[in-house]
Amino acid sequence: MSQRKESKDLTFWDHVEELRHCLFRILIVALAASVVAFCFKDAIFAVVLAPKDSGFVTYRLFQRLSGDVSQFSLSLINVNLAQQFIVHMKVALYVGLLATSPYIIYVLFGFIAPALYDNEKHFAVRAVTSGYLMFIVGVLLNYFLIFPLTVRFLGSYQVSDDVSNLISLESFISTLLMLSLMIGLVFELPVLSWLLAKMGVLKSSFMKQYRRHAIVVIVVLAAIITPTADAFTLSLVAIPIYLLFEISVLIVKRVEQ
Repeated sequence: MSQRKESKDLTFWDHVEELRHCLFRILIVALAASVVAFCFKDAIFAVVLAPKDSGFVTYRLFQRLSGDVSQFSLSLINVNLAQQFIVHMKVALYVGLLATSPYIIYVLFGFIAPALYDNEKHFAVRAVTSGYLMFIVGVLLNYFLIFPLTVRFLGSYQVSDDVSNLISLESFISTLLMLSLMIGLVFELPVLSWLLAKMGVLKSSFMKQYRRHAIVVIVVLAAIITPTADAFTLSLVAIPIYLLFEISVLIVKRVEQ
């Protein structure tokens, strides 16, 4: 095993000071990116609000596949005086964090890298890179599939023609952000399974033996993730999680070979 690179002996407070500098750099870059995102309001909200209309790419694709030409448009309302400004700041902050996330990971990894052996660095790079890419895939899947179908179903659902849907901007944005975060985290399952298999903690035989139990856990997890209580959204979330579980089984089995 290769040895760590020689470096100056640092005290506990030296490490704290170095971490403080890293966090300060991250904060400055993230805030700067958020300010830039705040200034591009029209472009950002054109993307964020796109799933509320039938012109969204997902709806057009399903229309081509099904031949359905029905139009869909969700009208959003604002009921609080300062809510639109607060939503604008919230979305800008999230966009800034997402845009600077590679830099954030780079800085944090640079902080812990000196404490790792060369082989540990290689392993850590693979784990961090895979985890980040899977998170982005989860966010994109939510934006292009899970969230649009949820909006289309719940936004047009009526118990009676006498009852109109008035969806608040805050509800729309909060659902999008929450689902994006939760689905992104759930997509870390294959990476986590790979790590546990490398450590010898997780076996494919164990995952297969308790597959039925896993399905129950997946349904419960999907119910917790979904901000709404409808079975449609729960199914949209539960099915990808189950597929991730099956992919994880294959990954663990390959690690064992």
